[in-house]
Amino acid sequence: MRLGVNHKRKARTHVRARLVCVVLLAAFGASAPSMGQTTGSPPRTSDGQPDLQGVWDFRTLTPLERPERYGNRAVLSEEEASAIEARSAEREARLGQPSDPERGPPTGGRVGAYNNFWMDQGAEVSPDRRTSLIVDPPNGRIPSLVAGAKHQVAGEDLPTDVPVRIRAAGIGAEGPENRGLSERCLQGFNTGPPITPRGYNQNIQILQTADHVVILNEMIHDARIVPLAERPPLPPSIRPWLGDSRGRWEGDTLVIETDSFTAKISSFSRDAYTAYGTGETLHLTERFSLVGADTLRYEFTVNDSATFTAPFTVVQFMRRSDGRIYEYACHEGNYGLRNILTSARALEAGESR
Repeated sequence: MRLGVNHKRKARTHVRARLVCVVLLAAFGASAPSMGQTTGSPPRTSDGQPDLQGVWDFRTLTPLERPERYGNRAVLSEEEASAIEARSAEREARLGQPSDPERGPPTGGRVGAYNNFWMDQGAEVSPDRRTSLIVDPPNGRIPSLVAGAKHQVAGEDLPTDVPVRIRAAGIGAEGPENRGLSERCLQGFNTGPPITPRGYNQNIQILQTADHVVILNEMIHDARIVPLAERPPLPPSIRPWLGDSRGRWEGDTLVIETDSFTAKISSFSRDAYTAYGTGETLHLTERFSLVGADTLRYEFTVNDSATFTAPFTVVQFMRRSDGRIYEYACHEGNYGLRNILTSARALEAGESR
């Protein structure tokens, strides 16, 4: 559900994202592509730091978890990767994706065709052709939950506990607190931290100064301001939605460690409808490094022994975009949320007659 979104702006973003898509497989070899840290020196800011600044597109066809059909196989063949990309293109055409996006979404016909125009699952698998974005544990899967860990899933059997930590849907419509975090415009379903490919508006912008790094999310337009200098942690009574982040440079890699998340969010969300644990026990480590002029390697490790039986690590690659970040016009007064609650009151009134 896209609530309070400026559709004209989203069409421009969608067109721009498709135009900047770059095929990277050929540049890294066909048999065993490698996307580790480059050996050359990256471009530098005037302060001598690696220059990570720019707009980065993180959409991909590679799933977070390894599909069971691949077993223990970590890398796709070239033929398998090409087949996945071809099926994705065919699906978009079948669901009504116009050949010329500037024409706008299709009118008439199935609603699904219209909605598909606004979704953007990406056009390519990860350039390293991995079968999953999770690289550790080796099976490419999220570790098992600790016994008794909190777990919310939106579906036919909605969670009944509060607070609602899932990003989409909710547990009813008694009030806004019963709806998902993205429906309330509090957290995007792909922005994190950590950043996870999902849905649409899969862009961030990085800005740097000598003592701060700013990560601006297009989704829900949150700006995470990360200090690079030593400073004391926040007091235990203050737990931000985005946590308390501290950054440092390890060689040419920007490392950001974040904790002190609020208990009102999950420790990790596999998708927009699943929430594991609470942010209160999460320690997150992120690593950003350039592996080419137009490729940013993003790695994060989720460490939460109260929720998962082991830490896990995800690696994905972001492509540089020459476009801009646009405002995501979502706020707590958005008409979509108001309509959900108003409709619930109308249903209740009808049932009481």
